[in-house]
Amino acid sequence: MENVRYEGYNISYSDQGAGEVIVLLHGFCGSSGYWEQVIPLLSSDYRVIALDLRGHGGSDAPLGAYSVDQMADDVLALLNVLEISECYLLGHSLGGYVTLSFAQRYASRLKGFGLVHSTGYPDSEAAKENRLKSVSTIQNEGIFAFVDGLIPGLFAAGAAPQLLERAKEIGYRTPPQGAAGAAMAMRERIDRRDVISATVLPVLLVAGAEDSKVSPERIFTSDHPNVSQVTISGVGHMSMYEAPERLAEIIKDFVHAAVKK
Repeated sequence: MENVRYEGYNISYSDQGAGEVIVLLHGFCGSSGYWEQVIPLLSSDYRVIALDLRGHGGSDAPLGAYSVDQMADDVLALLNVLEISECYLLGHSLGGYVTLSFAQRYASRLKGFGLVHSTGYPDSEAAKENRLKSVSTIQNEGIFAFVDGLIPGLFAAGAAPQLLERAKEIGYRTPPQGAAGAAMAMRERIDRRDVISATVLPVLLVAGAEDSKVSPERIFTSDHPNVSQVTISGVGHMSMYEAPERLAEIIKDFVHAAVKK
């Protein structure tokens, strides 16, 4: 992993391969490690950058609530430091919310973008209440207890136990203040379905057929010709672990088609 400094904060990232640039953003209580099985499959054809979002992995975890706009600004700062003018930006879950913020405000820096098990919808009132409960659990019971409760529900029934354990290992490394700050960022995010429906950029929307966190109906909010919709059968919220070869194939097909246009 490498590091850059932005506004006094450390941003940790990996940078592998060469060619068209694909930037991967992980989900809540994850890290760039979430993409560890996908990156080797992509980096043979593309330059793949995976960063640890603010509050996660090796990146700094300042105290207080975060916003998805802050996290998107961190991505922009990294692209500027690496002198990358344009990229394909793909975000999983929380990373998808960050991706939409970036696409709304910095569209000129994108060749295309995608959501992997993520949505343009904001949190419902019930979901907002659950975010506060998450923060309470993190603060009162610790990150290990919170991650132990979080991870099993992200996978489809029957997922290999070692996959859950690996996701937990990554989650345990999330600083408590980082997890709490990110939970508040998700709670306060705005409705950005219009970013998907209004853009002229190529868009990829990936759903898991057995995803209990974000259903395909909440992901597929636009059927415009520039929007590709793909459902992966047999997976839940974690296709990068449950079906890495299939996810990598979908991403490759998306980028290949966009480059040809």
